[in-house]
Amino acid sequence: MKKIIKGNPGYLDYKKKVEIIRTIIYFALVAAVFFLGYSQAHTKKNLLTIVAILGCLPASKALVGVITRFPYPSIASIRAEEIKDKTGYITVIYDMIITSREKVMPMDCIVISGNTIFGYTNSEKVDVKYAASHIRGILNQNQFPDVSVKILNNYTAFLARAEGLNSIAAVEKSDTKELEEQMAHVILNISM
Repeated sequence: MKKIIKGNPGYLDYKKKVEIIRTIIYFALVAAVFFLGYSQAHTKKNLLTIVAILGCLPASKALVGVITRFPYPSIASIRAEEIKDKTGYITVIYDMIITSREKVMPMDCIVISGNTIFGYTNSEKVDVKYAASHIRGILNQNQFPDVSVKILNNYTAFLARAEGLNSIAAVEKSDTKELEEQMAHVILNISM
């Protein structure tokens, strides 16, 4: 299984697989330690039972990671390729689950060009205005004022805007890549 870095297409599916494997291993270790202690002492009242019980803590934490990521799939590879083909001059990040204190907002893709950000989510449950204001607020807190953020749940409209931003960036040829990468880093930090 090839490692996929956060922000690349397929990250959420990769992370789910890793968490599932980790959870299975942790619970298998807990069971092995418990049965080893039971086979040696012929009773549950031994030190290895305590070790097995304490081993349930990291195993349960890994299980929580599986449960929280399970409902959110990665962006379809066809859409990721289509977006990649149309956005060669701007910064693009994929597969995020943006979190705030109140809401969890899955984002399939975000494109960044200068101080303009467009995001796409295929989830109808995401409040796009709240998501945009949350991202804008986080960027303002991290010294990125005057950022325009718009989140869409219509793929065709998002792709048209991303292509437009790419065309503008191709014509202007301004050096904003470092700024865009810094903003992408902040957005990825608030994402699971």
